[in-house]
Amino acid sequence: MTLQEHFTKDIVPQLKKELELTNSHSVPCIRKIVLSVGIPVSQKDSKILETVEQNLERITGQKPVRTKAKKSIANFKIREGMVVGVMVTLRGPRMWDFLGRLINVTFPRIRDFRGLSPKLVDAQGNVTIGFREHLAFPEIRSDEVEKIHGLQVTITTTAGTRERGFKLLKALGFPWQTA
Repeated sequence: MTLQEHFTKDIVPQLKKELELTNSHSVPCIRKIVLSVGIPVSQKDSKILETVEQNLERITGQKPVRTKAKKSIANFKIREGMVVGVMVTLRGPRMWDFLGRLINVTFPRIRDFRGLSPKLVDAQGNVTIGFREHLAFPEIRSDEVEKIHGLQVTITTTAGTRERGFKLLKALGFPWQTA
């Protein structure tokens, strides 16, 4: 059973009862997942940008988009229009596939992983997880890696509050730290 099927058959009725909701469409769900990598200005090598794009494409199965600076910042040596990062937005079946791999494969592969901090959930019920290295993802083979880079995974929900978002993510199987 896929994570999406598990969500609709098991988690929605459970959350509906737990949150005392009358309509199943008012149950919080995941809207989108955004993976992003910031490119340091000190590394102006175009090969690094291509490597990051290839890695994101391999992890998500979707072509990444380059993000450009909206305005110039002299102290950071950034000019308007300069490429400062790469990102991918996942929705639909690809989002659910990625989420299943993230929970069941990627988190267990992280060295010294003791669970996610509940402080990662913001006031609207969204969660942002930072990875120091992209090697934890199963699509990346460690013998092919030239340069290690970090990435950020933002999971946007329709929860609206921190408590509802936390309950949704816990029901999906996210590993949380116990005090």
